[in-house]
Amino acid sequence: MIRGALVALLLLAFGAVRVPIESSLAARHRSAYFHETRLGLDLREQIGQLGFLAALSGFRSLVADVIFIQAHVAWERTEWGRVLLLFREATTLQPRSILFWDMAAWHMAWNASVAARHDPSQPNEALRRKAEQEYFALGRDFLVRGIKNNPDRPQLYEALARLEKDKLGDHAAAARLYARAATLPGAPEYAERFAAYELSYAPGHERSAYAALLQLYRRGPRERLPTLLKRLEILEEQLDIPFDQRIPDGAR
Repeated sequence: MIRGALVALLLLAFGAVRVPIESSLAARHRSAYFHETRLGLDLREQIGQLGFLAALSGFRSLVADVIFIQAHVAWERTEWGRVLLLFREATTLQPRSILFWDMAAWHMAWNASVAARHDPSQPNEALRRKAEQEYFALGRDFLVRGIKNNPDRPQLYEALARLEKDKLGDHAAAARLYARAATLPGAPEYAERFAAYELSYAPGHERSAYAALLQLYRRGPRERLPTLLKRLEILEEQLDIPFDQRIPDGAR
């Protein structure tokens, strides 16, 4: 009975020490945006035995770099399924690596999608288009998850904006993403301008796009680039802006 009581007291003491430590670690992970990397059986299945041991032993970065190199080799061999699996491993191990998320999305939405669209082994065009769209979706998923883990960095918002614009044709979504990127530290100066440009291509957003472009125009000659002037001219026609309120011809 004495031994049992002693064991119980030790367990209680261990629990009392462990709880604040685990709470502190969880808070650190949340503050670093490690939302989707938890050590469990699901992670073990996703990244394999080697990656799981690396996660446990503190060698995440080293193993993730090796996996990244393997993904590059798989890309050179056009082994798209393996590229996908390897980038899932790398991004799971290193969710704060912007490069891993960006490259994963690029390989899926640009490289693999083109290969699927022109696959000579698939004579059915409908199936080729379906495969192409699936790779677009995989690329988008990488960027969405990358943003969840890196909401404070502008690069992935920009990458997703390009995908929405170039591959999915959603200019309104691209405008929102560029606008969000523009609010973050380290964002390029063109992000705000691109947000206005994309909005001007989005049906139903002509009025707000015109206001955004006009605001940029009024900042001075530095913002009066050919694309901005051309988009303003087009919107003036679409919105039937009175001639005395339009941009002067000499400014175009």
